Amino acid sequence: MYDNWKSLNDECTGCRKCDLSQTRTNVVIGRGNTDAKVILIGEGPGEQEDMSGKPFVGAAGQLLDVLLEALMFKPDSYYIANIVKCRPPKNRVPSDAEAEECLPYLRNQVMLIKPKIIVCLGAVATKYIIDKDAKITRIRGNWIERNKFAILPTFHPAALLRDESKKEPMWNDFVMLRDKMKEVGIW
Repeated sequence: MYDNWKSLNDECTGCRKCDLSQTRTNVVIGRGNTDAKVILIGEGPGEQEDMSGKPFVGAAGQLLDVLLEALMFKPDSYYIANIVKCRPPKNRVPSDAEAEECLPYLRNQVMLIKPKIIVCLGAVATKYIIDKDAKITRIRGNWIERNKFAILPTFHPAALLRDESKKEPMWNDFVMLRDKMKEVGIW
């Protein structure tokens, strides 16, 4: 575990623990306020994220930004990261082995940020943060309390690009997130 962002970033950028390091352009560590009390966790970088080195900057990220702005989340109220820090080829789901190699980095990010709330964006984040057998369609929108964290699973914004029927449920989940932030005094 690293006790500062520079050491963690240096370790991530030099990582060669799995084959994803062979095909990446950039390591995608995170973006946002490293002192935020909310962390949003996705699956892994896509093509735009790999090119820019920042998570959630492609179409799904732009949709997420629109949602956060529409609900008046301040840009400094959250931090965004992913389960894996390198893009899986053709945007495939990361393998268990790839995720397991990267999870210590994510845990280190959580340790440094000290969030009160974790939002799992999609099935992959939900699998690795909550339960390997969890089904996003069954547990999304339900708060889970674990290890001093309030955890909210919801859809990944990319799912909304494929299925518009998920927009209202995800909107409602983020309204719940905003309400929980107010409840715990971090709004």
